[in-house]
Amino acid sequence: MLKIYIYNEMKKQNIPEEISELITEDEIIMFQELQIKIKELNNKTNLTRLIDDDDYWISQVFDSIWPFKIFPNINFDNKKFLDIGSGCGFPGLAYAITHPSSEIFLIDSSKKKTDALKCLVKEINFKNNIHIINDRIEKLAHQSSMRNCFNIATTRAVSNPSTVSEYILPMLKKEGLGVLYCGKWNDEENKNLDKTLEILEGKVKERKKILLPRSKGIRNIIFIQPKKFCPEIYPRKVGKPEKNPL
Repeated sequence: MLKIYIYNEMKKQNIPEEISELITEDEIIMFQELQIKIKELNNKTNLTRLIDDDDYWISQVFDSIWPFKIFPNINFDNKKFLDIGSGCGFPGLAYAITHPSSEIFLIDSSKKKTDALKCLVKEINFKNNIHIINDRIEKLAHQSSMRNCFNIATTRAVSNPSTVSEYILPMLKKEGLGVLYCGKWNDEENKNLDKTLEILEGKVKERKKILLPRSKGIRNIIFIQPKKFCPEIYPRKVGKPEKNPL
């Protein structure tokens, strides 16, 4: 009966088949709950416009989770996961749903957004231990309790790859992975990223390019990794990485 219900709900909401190929029925139900709760919060505070139909299921859900599903040689379970600039919870809460054994840290400098994230975590039955922090990553990265502590760190729709690399690499353990979500990718951007990674003592581990379902655009995923621990002067003071990328 549950399978029939899920199938009918997927047809009713026009959920792409590609979603069901990546996640379980229980996870689909949790994403539906998350969608409902975000809509409720949107009535009080403007969290995101990407909440209906393909905007939600492809641009938010699918886009958040596919990087953690297509590399069979990499284990993404039971990790300490950091989402920088988490906004309304993507990719952080999406990763939490699909990796319930991982510990999750969601960071955003907007109190409005971290308050909304706390409401979502309180009202949805996540299995993870989830921490929500209202602060700037440029400050947190220089705290010993946070620096070099994470297996996975990511940021989505925050800034350019060079800038977010300066946020991510100081947070990673030696064998940790940084996940960069990028749209179209060209030689100039590749050159800039290589230059930045050289300064930050990082390297590119994996690259993958896909066309999102239903022609929602091109997505490039770049996994970065420390060669050795990032120099202690990085990230620079608040605003510097954004205004003057390395």
